[in-house]
Order: sequence, then C-alpha cells, then structure tokens
Amino acid sequence: MQVVLAFFMSTLSSRQRLTQAALELFLSQGVGPTTTRQIADKAGVNEVTLFRNFGNKYGLLLAMLQDTSTVLAEPASSPSNESSEALWVYASDCLHTLERVASFVRSVIGEVDQYPPEHRQALQQRLNEVKQDMARHLDQLLVKESSRLPADALASFLGAVLVGYTVVESTSGYALWENREDFLDAVVTVLMKEPGALSRDRSLEQGSESTAAEASQPVDTFMVDLPTTWVHEMMKQARNLGVQDQALALVLFGAGLLPEEVTRLERSHQTYDKTQHVLQVVTPSGPRQVPVNQWILGKRYGSYTSNPLTKWLKNRKDSASAMFINEAGTAMTVSDIQQRWNLWWQGIDVGAMQLHPRQARQTWCVEMLMRGISLENLSILAGCDISELQPYAQRAREKAAIAAATQLDRKAPNHGE
Repeated sequence: MQVVLAFFMSTLSSRQRLTQAALELFLSQGVGPTTTRQIADKAGVNEVTLFRNFGNKYGLLLAMLQDTSTVLAEPASSPSNESSEALWVYASDCLHTLERVASFVRSVIGEVDQYPPEHRQALQQRLNEVKQDMARHLDQLLVKESSRLPADALASFLGAVLVGYTVVESTSGYALWENREDFLDAVVTVLMKEPGALSRDRSLEQGSESTAAEASQPVDTFMVDLPTTWVHEMMKQARNLGVQDQALALVLFGAGLLPEEVTRLERSHQTYDKTQHVLQVVTPSGPRQVPVNQWILGKRYGSYTSNPLTKWLKNRKDSASAMFINEAGTAMTVSDIQQRWNLWWQGIDVGAMQLHPRQARQTWCVEMLMRGISLENLSILAGCDISELQPYAQRAREKAAIAAATQLDRKAPNHGE
C-alpha cells in the first residue's frame, strides 16, 4: 500500500501533492496542530515550495475550500419505504462522516474567527453547498411528508444538530446522550414533527384554550396581515437600506413568496416584458409561476420592466447565480431574510406585535382576494389548497365590511325627516 501511495504521489505536481497532504493532515488532526513542515514532509517537497505556492498552511486551506473537487465522502443512505427510517439512516450516515473528520470540524469551528475574510467567505460558500445538497437528499427521502418543514430549514437544523453533537462528544468527552442510537431517534422524532406542532403542544401544556380545530390550521393562520401604512413605511426603509433590500421586499409583498421559496430563486427565474413580470418558483412539489405585482396596498412600485427587482439584477457586479445574496456573496438563507426583515422595521411603531416575514404572504393573499382574484386562481399562484386560503378569504371579507361601514359613516345619515 505504501508503494502504491508513493507512486501516486510521485505522479502529481508539487502543488497537487501539497494540497493532498494538507487535506489528509487537516482531516486527521485538525488545522491548528498541523505544521507546514508536516505538510511538506508528507508531500515529499521542500517547505520553501509550500511557502512559494501557498504562503502558509492557511493558504492551503483556502485553496482546498475553493476547490469544488475537494469533497468529503457523500452519505449513501439505503432506500426505505418508511420516511422516518430513511431519515434515520441518512442522519446516521452524515454523523458518521462528521465523526471520521471530527478533528477537522473542531479545528475549523474553533479557529474561524482568526481566518481572513476570504477564508470565511470560502468556508461559508462550501457550507452552503453542503446544506443545499442535504436539502436535495431530504426532499427525496421525505417526498411523502407534505406537512414537514421545508427542506432548506430541515437541512439547516439537521446540520447544526449533527455538528454540535460531534464537536461536544469529541472535545469534552461529555456524553450528551446515553448512546448514539438514542440521539438519532430523538433527531428523527423532532424533524418528523408537523411544523408548528411543538409550539402548539407547549401552549396546550401551559393551559391554552386553543381548540383542536385551531391546532390543525396551517401555521400562517395564526398570523395577521399588516396595515397599509406600516407596509409603505417599511418599504421606504427597505429602499433606504439599498436596492437589494427593496427588491427583496417587493418579492415578499408583491409575489407572496415564503422566505424558503425566496432562497431558491435564481437570476434566471424571472421573465418580464411591458405587460407582465413573472417569477419561476422552485418547490419540493414542483415549479410554479407567480406574477410580481407592481401595486402593493394601493401604491405602485415601478413598472413591469423597471422596478426594484429588475434594477437590482441589472446593476449587480457579482457572478453568483442566486437572485438574492448575503454579505458573503452566497445565496440568502431564511435566517438572512429574517435579519433584513428586522432591519426594515426598526423605528416603526408596531406596538407589541412580533412581525415575521411570512406575514408578507398573508398580506399579499388578503390583498389579492380583495382585488377580486378567485380562491381557485390564488391557490394556483400560492401553490396551496383552497382550504388553506379560507382564513384569508374571511379576513378579506372582514376588511371589505369595515371599508363599507367606514364609507357609510362619511355620509350624513338620512332618517327620512
């Protein structure tokens, strides 16, 4: 084996031998403990060659992070008819991969604040690619689970839990769980829970008077559509923060997309002309199209060919394919959208109400219904069943009734005298 390895290394260039040696050492003992002398010796080159090609070991780490061919072994889950069993096997495979490179994981997490900006950006890019790959796997494994969280959210949660478990178990020697199998059982149980079920269970334990019918409603029905004056003030603040912020706000309130749907948008997913502006939305159940409305709660934000979204995409200087990007230049996550959303509302008096980006969708649904769209057509645009839209229809009727009563109050009453 040593002869074969020596022959393999001799056929590679000095640069390739150094990256291969660094990869093996980083994975086996971490970045911090690895020295440039160890890397050079393992690669069979002079240490000066390493300095000339990469500057130092962190230059090697950056090259590895930027090299898309440098990947860890991909989990190979066996197919199963049961979603929970398939998820358990997949989570176990991912955890096994992390356990094999625990030193590297601990080292990268512990030292990341010492890395230059380009290292952190490259690391975030690779982590985002891993998360997207996990989301694709989870979509395939849980295709029958219509009530689950979106794949992007599932991947974020699963990745965070598995990495945290690996770091604690391999660093402190403290056993978070009695055994590995019990830990995986708990992870699958949480992930297979219906969205919103945990919070509803908690409210019931605390003596909530919520009815069973309320508990079965989609999570959006527990939120409130936003007042017109609030939305326009928020749009003004988003514009002041930059063209991407205003474009993002336009998509949320003008197309009614959920945050997880926005994270999947790419530049190529929009088409427009002087008569319409349409987005192609990628979802686990398949793609759909939805128009970007230029009128939001009675105020117009540009035209089909010239609006915050088209301006943002036309003026971009980066090469990322994602429609919306974070400070690292990678596709925005749900967490990134929440952070931008929080900035838009700073300084606006909304009382004690806790606002969430998903309320943009409810506001859009109610507005579309008040402007005359049918429930059937709205269900096509929103990608959901008509039954899920009934609370929005009721809210639209309430607002119409309030508007009618207000209009009557503006007229002097006539009692026939």
